[in-house]
Amino acid sequence: MKEVSIIIISGLSGSGKSTALRTLEDLGFFCVDNLPILLLPKFIDLCHSSSDDISRVALVVDARSRAFLDKFKPTLKRLETKGYHIKLIFLECSDDVLIQRFSETRRHHPSVDGGSVLDGVKAEREMLSEMKSQADSVIDTTDLNVHQLTKVCEEYFENFSKRNMAITFMSFGFKYGVPHYADIVLDVRFLPNPYFVEELKELTGNDEKVVDYVFNFSETKKFLEMTEEFLSFQIPLFEREGKSYLTVAVGCTGGKHRSVAVAGYLKNVFSQGRERVFVRNREL
Repeated sequence: MKEVSIIIISGLSGSGKSTALRTLEDLGFFCVDNLPILLLPKFIDLCHSSSDDISRVALVVDARSRAFLDKFKPTLKRLETKGYHIKLIFLECSDDVLIQRFSETRRHHPSVDGGSVLDGVKAEREMLSEMKSQADSVIDTTDLNVHQLTKVCEEYFENFSKRNMAITFMSFGFKYGVPHYADIVLDVRFLPNPYFVEELKELTGNDEKVVDYVFNFSETKKFLEMTEEFLSFQIPLFEREGKSYLTVAVGCTGGKHRSVAVAGYLKNVFSQGRERVFVRNREL
């Protein structure tokens, strides 16, 4: 039997499903947008029997009715019993950001007819709560613009079939808010701040002078030693539980000096022997 891996993307309207699907298409997946759930088994069977090399399939399914949800679970169960490998990815986003996105695009929310966007968001969130709880992974797009979401999806999906968990060390500034999708948050605001050193103020944590300054203090060395020990203990346990993507957020005040330097250091440390380790500097 030809092995066909299937990624199903669903989630809240306006959360970025189309962007995620375009990313998968660029990564070589055969993609279909908004396929009716009743056609899913027939579609997968056609992919399996096709003479073309269709081994990775991605689909967006929009859950806009209770009838859809009633048919979704048994349909997936039927496919899994036939031996297909299926992953359900759910895209999440905060109410405020979803309202802003609908306002910017001037679209009507598909879950309400005549009501407000907020009414639609709340109704859809309630309707999809069970699907979200069943998802293999949930990606929160609240803090991501379209370019950032594309980057996150590239990191997430590029090696999706590999067994090792992907790890992203992300620097950020607390003054701009803590990332909603972070699994672990490290606060490095207690470290001496290069911002108050005139010759370092306009540089970033990617600059050697800033790195040397931050890492020259005993508290930095002790923090890194303890953090390495902590993460070395936790990462294998997350992998054992089947987690496929881990985000470790490192925050300082502005997200440009200390957090960038520490995130880069941790990325280099945990890249040893691992292929799927990334760094993202949110404020740069």
